[in-house]
Amino acid sequence: MTRALLEIIALDALDASAAEAGGADRLELVSDMRADGLTPTVETVAAVRAATSLPLRVMLRSRAGFQTDERDLDELTAVAGQLIDAGADGFVLGFLTGTGEIDAPATTRLAGALRGRPWTFHRAIDHAVGPDAWEVVCALPGLDAVLTAGSPDGLGVGLDTLLARDPALILAGGGLTAAHVPVLRDRGVRAFHVGSAARGDGGWEAAVSAERVAEWRAVVSG
Repeated sequence: MTRALLEIIALDALDASAAEAGGADRLELVSDMRADGLTPTVETVAAVRAATSLPLRVMLRSRAGFQTDERDLDELTAVAGQLIDAGADGFVLGFLTGTGEIDAPATTRLAGALRGRPWTFHRAIDHAVGPDAWEVVCALPGLDAVLTAGSPDGLGVGLDTLLARDPALILAGGGLTAAHVPVLRDRGVRAFHVGSAARGDGGWEAAVSAERVAEWRAVVSG
């Protein structure tokens, strides 16, 4: 059986180094968690790349919420190339329309600017309306993971919904607890995403803790 993937949210190079020391497999690099994660600066990506050899997925999201427009897409398309040059191995993105459906044209356009890098559709999926949202997302080009809790309110509410989906694409995150992991593993989920729970006391104001990452490493490895 392949090793379960543990992805840790990092905000800077210190977070990245601690995550690697604790046994993380991949980083999601963001800024401004007050807005649920926005695109970091090119300088931050370069600093993180210099600090760690872990695969690095960078958020492409310039404002709170999940909608976009032509100007926003132009800016994100331009910055994506700069982030690749700075060391990004992959990306995290995804958009909804004003009525809450998956904005496949906008997401596809941005995915086309990633020079073939893999990417994750983030938790916008949990806010999408329509019974075919999951199928629409899974058909997007270049996608290899969907970060989801099954509900906007987290895994405590959305676990049953998540378990009905294709486990091969699920990156389980959003209120993930140690108790969720064996249930998810039993259904074939092999990728787990941890944010503030990998940090010291103080939540997002605290740095990533290598010790807490190591605890999560043990949990997801079973």
